[in-house]
Amino acid sequence: MMRRLLASVTVGALALGSVIVVGAGAASAATTTPTVTLSGGKGMVPGSTPDSPATIIATTSVAGAVTFNDAGTTIAGCSSVATTTVAPFVATCSWVPTVAGPTALGATFVPTDTVDYVNATAPTYNVVIAAPIQGNTGPITFTVDTVGTSNSCGIQSSFVVGDGIVFRVAANDADLGGAPLTSANVSSATLTVNGYSTTIPLTYGNHGGLGMWTGVLQTGTATGDYSPTGAIPYTITMQTIAVPAVTKKVSVVSHKRLKVKGKMVTRWFRTTKTVVVTPAVPGATGTFTPSHTMSVLTLLAAPVTLK
Repeated sequence: MMRRLLASVTVGALALGSVIVVGAGAASAATTTPTVTLSGGKGMVPGSTPDSPATIIATTSVAGAVTFNDAGTTIAGCSSVATTTVAPFVATCSWVPTVAGPTALGATFVPTDTVDYVNATAPTYNVVIAAPIQGNTGPITFTVDTVGTSNSCGIQSSFVVGDGIVFRVAANDADLGGAPLTSANVSSATLTVNGYSTTIPLTYGNHGGLGMWTGVLQTGTATGDYSPTGAIPYTITMQTIAVPAVTKKVSVVSHKRLKVKGKMVTRWFRTTKTVVVTPAVPGATGTFTPSHTMSVLTLLAAPVTLK
């Protein structure tokens, strides 16, 4: 009897042990976090339209569905976008941004295989939505380039302390029918640089057969020279001469029916009237300040000679 009891206890213990082992194995089943990365999405305002949107691309390590967001707000039409079913696993979002400037794009990912993989979040993807370059908003438009005083053969945007920078300016006035601005219709043309007290006058002249406005910014370490390194924050300003209206006098003949001594008669009258041939054009002020990389000038420190 004692032997049978011990055998029953032993078998029961083994059975219990096997249940515990099996339970522990199920609880420790591994799960993997898939990878999600974003690319693309560099749109424009305006410019990205429903017909030509910016495209955000999500690339994942396994198949699933991606929800795209802009600064935490789900992008319309880009919720639970299925990836391709074979590698590379890709989902796309057609996006029409409405605000220019930097923004943070994000995405959440739900894998198709939820047994072996958990949900994942893409690292923040920072993009800059482009805005169109805005030049001057007045009637005067400018074309500006720069060359060095010691080398006027090529247009430059980078100079070294000690260089003389020649600003070459051409301008047109829409109020004058697009006429080029010369010394005949400009009352003032100047170059100013933020942080530099000297106002540099621009003069109109013949440069290689081209009429243009020029002024020199001398850089260096001497008194009166411009020396701060980095971007040169310059502004070109032009004021045009007001144009008076052109008028002429014309003779106008008219008639009027009058009653004279009980009879209707026609009287003819001749008068003089002043008419405007060309309307007056007020003087305008136009400015040009570089607002984008293509027109920014840079002053670099002079090289140091090692002894």
